[in-house]
This record gives sequence, C-alpha cells and structure tokens, in this order.
Amino acid sequence: MFNIERWQEIFQAIAKNRLRTFLTGISVASGIFILVILLGVGNGLQNGIEKQFERDATGLIEVWSGVTSKEYKGLNPGRRIQMHNSDYDMALQKFGHQMDKKSASVNNWGVTIVFGKETGNYQYRGVYPEHQAIENATVIAGRFINHNDIVNFEKVAVIGAKIKFDLFKDAEAVGQVITINGIPFKVIGVFTDPAGEREETRAYLPIGTTQKVFGRGEDISNMFYTLNKHERFEDAVAESNKFTEDLKALLRSKNMVAPDDDSAINVHNSVEDQKQFYDLNLYIRLFFWWVGICTIIAGVVGVSNIMLIIVKERTKEIGIRKALGAPPISIVAMILHESIFLTTISGFIGLLMSLLLLELVGPMIDSEYFLNPQVDFNIAITTLILLIIAGALAGFFPAYRAAKIKPIIALRDE
Repeated sequence: MFNIERWQEIFQAIAKNRLRTFLTGISVASGIFILVILLGVGNGLQNGIEKQFERDATGLIEVWSGVTSKEYKGLNPGRRIQMHNSDYDMALQKFGHQMDKKSASVNNWGVTIVFGKETGNYQYRGVYPEHQAIENATVIAGRFINHNDIVNFEKVAVIGAKIKFDLFKDAEAVGQVITINGIPFKVIGVFTDPAGEREETRAYLPIGTTQKVFGRGEDISNMFYTLNKHERFEDAVAESNKFTEDLKALLRSKNMVAPDDDSAINVHNSVEDQKQFYDLNLYIRLFFWWVGICTIIAGVVGVSNIMLIIVKERTKEIGIRKALGAPPISIVAMILHESIFLTTISGFIGLLMSLLLLELVGPMIDSEYFLNPQVDFNIAITTLILLIIAGALAGFFPAYRAAKIKPIIALRDE
C-alpha cells in the first residue's frame, strides 16, 4: 500500500546526506554498469567467433596433400603427393555412412575471366553440388551446380558477387557467356559468401568439366566433409577426431606415405577448433560475470554500511516510534524501503547508461572478431532484479538490528 509519509521520510533522509547517498549510489550504479558492459563485451567476442565459423559449414573437415618428409618402402622423402578422384571415391566408400555433406575440388588461382571488354584475374574451383552447403554460400541469382551438370560435363559457372560486379556492373549476369582462360562457360548463378569479398572472387564449375577442359586429368586439390550431427558436443568432437585419424591412415596407405608422416596428408578439423574457441569464450564470460558480480557486491556492501550508519543516527527516533507502539515489522519495513529504493534507482541508472553506451559504441567497432556487443534485454532485467534482491538483503540486517533496539536504551542515546 502506498504510504506518502514513508516516502517523505526517505527523501528527507536522502536530502540530509546528499554526498553520502550520491557516493553510495555511484558504487551501486558502477557495479551493474561494469557487469552489463562486460557481458556485452563477452557477447561481442562470441558473435565474432560465430561469424568466423559461418564462413564454412559447421564442423568442416578439410583435406589437402603436401610433400613427404620421411622415407617409406624405398621411396625418398620430398615426394609431392597428388590426390585423385580415386582418393575421394575410396573415402566415400569407406566412411560415407558417417558423412553429412561431402565434396572435392580442383582449384586454380590467377585465371583470366573475360566478359565483353571487361577482364580480371580470379580463381576457379571445380566442385560437386554439396559444396554450396560446405562453403555456406548463398545463391542470389540463378542456381548452383547440380547433378546433371556433373554427369553431363556441362560448361557452366556460378560466379561470386565480386566477379559479377567487376565484369557485369549492374547488368544481368545469369545466362551470359564468360571465358575462363579462353574456355567459354555459361553463367548459371551468382553467389555471396559470409566470409566476404575474398571468397566472392571465385567461379564454381562442375568438377568433371574442370578436370577435362583444363587438362587436370583425375587430379583433385582438396576434399571436404561434414559429419552427421550429434546431440552432445563431446560426442561430435570424439567422432570427428576418430574420423580424421582413420581418413589420414587410409590416404597415407593408398599414396605410399609413412604412417607417422604428418606433412604429406594434411587434415584440418574445425570441430576441435570450435571446442577450443567456445571453451575460451566460456572462460572469458565466467571471468566477466565474476568481476561484475564482485563489483556489485562491493556496492551492496556499501549500501549495507550506509544503512547501519542511518540506523545509528536514527536510534533515538526508532526508540520513540517503538515507545509509541510501532511494531518491529514497521521498523524493518522503513529501513528496507530506503535500502531497496536506493539500490533500485542506482541500479536502473547504471543499467540504462551501460545499455546506451553499448548501443552507441557497438556499431562503431569494426572487427571481424568482435561484433555487435549487445546484451539480451531479459539478462539485463534479471541483473537489475538480482540487484534489488541484494539491496533488500543489504538493508535487512541493519533493519533487523533496528527492530531489536529497546525503547528505553534508544531514548538514552545521544
């Protein structure tokens, strides 16, 4: 029930001790301000990490070959290993039941792509249809390579948005014919990639067509896989690690590479990277929570000390109230009311200032590893509620002490 006299008492107490109240409020406001800012920074780091993984499919495993570093079965070190279609087919036959998405590619950089009078140096990559999901590419015009393009060795191309802008400007690209190193290809689609402009300087072609028209034979440059999903992250990591080791063993055996030669067959497992990044992000966020909560506790302790001082200063007044018949619960409510009011107002100001700062400064931060440092509104409100509860606890002990004061002793207080 609203009690105007109670509020008058609170404002009179604040007015009598403006500096003390102001400093206490600053300590509480700074506590929630620091906590929300740290949570925003933690979210910014997590968003940056997630953005990095958006470049490719989640849990991507990529394979490429290198140079042998050890002698094996009479073969000298220093041999360059070249993977072929048979490597991809063998892996698919052996481990296909574990795979969700799969593709191989044959690549070349610095190729000349021409349309009309426009020309530029880009990259082509011969791939299978599932490569779109593996690269997380979005087709914004036309379509991606399909099964018919593969089996019929169609000379078609899906170009990146950067190539489209350079060669076609505002004109329609789908349906036009470009030449790649002098070979004509029909543009069937335009794509964008979350990794940005560097990835959009590629032209995707059917892998068989690429091998045929550019004289690449059965060569492939890379193999890409994602594995079937698991409910538990630990299970996904364990399976991806086993898959990686089994795949390396298979390819080493086929290509006459020593079982312990780590330079000839290279496999990058992004599932393990995800675990490391998310573990690091979790530790950072826990540290931020710890620092922020400690700061809030310091502010709440300050409120409790202030309430103790107020109780001491108002001992005689409390004695008179009790002598006139005021029940202990009314004394407790009086102290709690002031404590909760002070922490609520201070906490709200700190919360508002932190959210405004994140809203103003967040969009100005330009970093691929730090994006959109915002705080979920529900979390922000939850922190404020927790602060109010802490304020109530901070006021309870001084209030309990006030309620236990005997009137006769209080009236003697000077």
